[in-house]
Amino acid sequence: MIALPIDPVLPDLVTALSEHGCVVLQAPPGAGKTTRVPHALLDAGLVKGKTIMLEPRRIAARAAAERLAEGLNEKPGQTVGYRMRGDHKPGQRIEVVTEGILTRMIQADPALTDVGALIFDEFHERSLNADLGLALAWELRQVLRPDLLLVVMSATLDADPVAAMLDAAPVVTSKGRTYPVTTHFLDRALPKNTRLEQATADLVTKVVSRTEGGVLVFLPGEGEIKRTAAALSHRLPGDCLIQPLYGALPFKEQRAAIAPAQTGRKIVLSTSIAETSLTISDIRVVVDAGRARRARFDPGSGMSRLVTEKVSRAEATQRAGRAGRVAPGDAFCLWTKGEHGALPAFAPAEIESADLAALALELAIWGSDELCFLTPPPPGALAEARTLLQNLGALDGNQRITAHGRALAALPLHPRLGHMLQLAGKQAAPLAALLSGRDPLRGAPVDVTLRLRALNGNYAGPGEVQHAALSQIKADIPRLTRDASAQPARSTAQQLALAYPDRIGLRRKGDAPRYVLSGGKGAVMDAGDPLAGQRLIVVSDLDGDAREARIRQATSISESELRDMFSDDIHWRDLCLWSKRDNQVLSRKQECFGALVLDDRVWADAPDDLVARAMLEGVRQLGLRLSPAAARFQARVALIDDLPRMDDDTLLDTLEDWLLPYLQNVRSASDWRRFDVLPALRAMLDWDQMQRLDTQAPAHFETPLGRRIPIDYAGDAPAITLRLQEMFGVTRHPTVGRMPLRVTLLSPGQKPVQVTQDIVGFWASSYADVRRDMRGRYPRHPWPEDPTQADPTLRAKPRGT
Repeated sequence: MIALPIDPVLPDLVTALSEHGCVVLQAPPGAGKTTRVPHALLDAGLVKGKTIMLEPRRIAARAAAERLAEGLNEKPGQTVGYRMRGDHKPGQRIEVVTEGILTRMIQADPALTDVGALIFDEFHERSLNADLGLALAWELRQVLRPDLLLVVMSATLDADPVAAMLDAAPVVTSKGRTYPVTTHFLDRALPKNTRLEQATADLVTKVVSRTEGGVLVFLPGEGEIKRTAAALSHRLPGDCLIQPLYGALPFKEQRAAIAPAQTGRKIVLSTSIAETSLTISDIRVVVDAGRARRARFDPGSGMSRLVTEKVSRAEATQRAGRAGRVAPGDAFCLWTKGEHGALPAFAPAEIESADLAALALELAIWGSDELCFLTPPPPGALAEARTLLQNLGALDGNQRITAHGRALAALPLHPRLGHMLQLAGKQAAPLAALLSGRDPLRGAPVDVTLRLRALNGNYAGPGEVQHAALSQIKADIPRLTRDASAQPARSTAQQLALAYPDRIGLRRKGDAPRYVLSGGKGAVMDAGDPLAGQRLIVVSDLDGDAREARIRQATSISESELRDMFSDDIHWRDLCLWSKRDNQVLSRKQECFGALVLDDRVWADAPDDLVARAMLEGVRQLGLRLSPAAARFQARVALIDDLPRMDDDTLLDTLEDWLLPYLQNVRSASDWRRFDVLPALRAMLDWDQMQRLDTQAPAHFETPLGRRIPIDYAGDAPAITLRLQEMFGVTRHPTVGRMPLRVTLLSPGQKPVQVTQDIVGFWASSYADVRRDMRGRYPRHPWPEDPTQADPTLRAKPRGT
C-alpha cells in the first residue's frame, strides 16, 4: 500500500482507543484518515462487531467505501459496504453510512448490538445529524455499551471541546500532509458590487494560464456554478473541460467530475460537497471564491432560508488542502490576506441555526432531553419545533411521542411531508418527492401544480426546466410510494395543506397581493403571478423574511376544500377590542381558522363590560385626558402623604381598578375626549379621606365677595387668580394650612399686575405704584389710597360719575 501521512500516528490512535475507548483524531486534508483508520482498527483486532463510519454526504460515503474496499482488493458489498437512503450494500466488517442512517440504527437498536466502533469522519462540518449521532452514541456508551469505541476525526476541528465532552478523551494529531500547498491571496480587496461569478472567472482564467493540472473551484451554489461556467466559456484553452459538481447532479455526472480526465485539463466547479472525503483525481490547484451557503431557521417566523456567507478560516484551510492530494499544489483565494484574518475561525454548527423539527422528533422517541450535545439546541427554535410537531399530532400535550410521531420518524422526510404522506397516502408521493427536492422550474410562476406537470412531462409554460432536479425527484417517488399507505383521495391543495397547516394564506384587503398566514405571519406574492388574485392559498416555500416573507411556491385552495380538511379547527369567536386604525372599540363575531378570519360580522349586542374592558386599551393608547378640574384634584391629592397615588403612571397601571366602572357608553376616541374622569378619581377616596383632603388641600378659595375660586395646586405653591379690587379689605394673607397662597392680582382688563404671597406687604409697598399706573387706565374703577379700609368690589362706577 502507498504510504500516507496518517500512517505514523495510527499506532498511537490504536493505543489511545484501546486504553480510553474514545479518541479525537486531528489530521490535515489529504492525510489519509478516511482510508486508513477503519483498516487500522480492523487490523488491530480492537473491534468486536462492525465498524460504522459516518460521512456527511452520499457521494463521499460511496467513494470512501470504494477506496476502503479497493485497499482489500475487493468491491463494496464484501468486507466493506455502505448504506444510504435508497442504496445499501452490506459490509461484513465495515460499513460507511450517511449521518442520518446512524440515528435510525440507534433508535431501532439502542444497544447497537452488532456494532463495535463508530467513526465520525469530517466532524468539523458539525451537521445536525452528526451532532445528534454523537450525543446518542455517547449516551448509549455511558448507559448500555461501555465497550463501544468512538473515534471523532477531522482536519480542521477545534478538538478540545469534543475531547472534553467525551470525558477528556485523548487527542491524536497528525501534522503530515501528502504534498505541500502554497496559498495565494489577492493584493487588494475586490471593489464593492463586484459580481462573484465574474471575479471568480477572471481569477480562474489567470490561474489556468500560470499553473498545471486540474483546477477545483469552490462556489456557494448551483446558480453561481452555472453563471461562472458561462463567464468562462471561450476564455479557457481548448483542452480545458469544465465539470460541475453539486448535490442535485445525477450520480453519474458527479462520478464524472471526480474521475480522472480522459483527455485535456479538468476544471471542476463545485459547491462545498468537494470540501471533505472526496479525492478528485488530477487536482493540483484550488480556487476559492470564499463563500458558503447555509440554512438559517428563524423560530419567530417558522421558516428557513438559505443565506450566502463568507467561509470560515477552517473551511478555507479544508478547501485549500484539496490541492495537495496528488502532488504539490496551489490554492488561490478571492480575498486578501488582511481579510483572511478577519474571517471567523469556524463555521457555526448547523444545530445553532437549522430547523429542529426532525431533531425534536428524534429526542421524543429517545425519551430524554438530557443528551450531552457539543452545542445545545437553541431553546426557542426547539420550542417552535415541538409546537409544530404537536400541531401535526406527532407529540401529545405532554410532548411525548405518539404512534403517529413514530410513523413520521420512520419516513425519510421532514415531519411535515411525512405527515402529508401518512394522511394523503400513495397519491401524495409525487408531491412529497417534489417538496423534499430542489425546485425543478427556474423562473416559473409559484404554482406547485406547474411543478407536478413538469414531473409528468407536460409543462410548457414560462421558466426553465431543471432536468437534473426532475430526475432526482422522479427517482424518489417509487420509494415514497412504497412507504405510504392507502388513503382517501385528496386534491393537491389539500395534500399541501396537510404538510403546511400553518401556511394557509388569506388575501388581505388592498391592491397588493399580500396574505396573512394561518400561523400568524405575513407573506407577499409578486403582483404579476397568476395566483396573485386568489383569496385562499397554501404556501410551501417562502424566503424566510422575518417581516413579510416572499412566496416562492404555493397553490390555490378553495374554502370548501379548507372546511373539508379542517372542520374541527374552524370556530367562531366573539371579539371586542380596541382598533388603533379606527380609534374605537370594534365588536365582531368572527369565524376563524388559526389567524385567518373566514367570516366577519358586527356583534351588535356585545356586553357593556366587554366594551368597557376593550376601551381600556384605547385609553392606554390615547393617554389620560384630565379636565382642568380633574387635574386640580390630582394635584391636591399629591400633597397629602397617605392618600392613594394618582400620578399619571399609577393611574394608567391601575385603569381596571378605578376607571372600568365609569366607562359605560365610552367606545371611541371622540367619546374619550368628552369624558371627564373627575368622578372616577373622587371615587378612589372614601368619606374620611375626602374630608381630610378638603381640609388640608381645599379645592376653592372663598373671596371677600363670597365667590369660590379654584385653587391651582400644579405649581410649587397653591395659587389663585382674581381681580385686585376683589381683595380690598383683606389684611391677612390667605393660606392653605400653613402654606401661603400664591395670589395673582389682575387689572380690570384681566392682565396680571402683581403676583404675591404677602398681600399685606403689597398693600404697604407696591400698591401705590400700581394705583398710580392703573388710575389713568381704568378711571371708572376704584383705586383707594388705603385698600385695607375699602370694600371689595367687581363693579365699575357708572359713566359720568
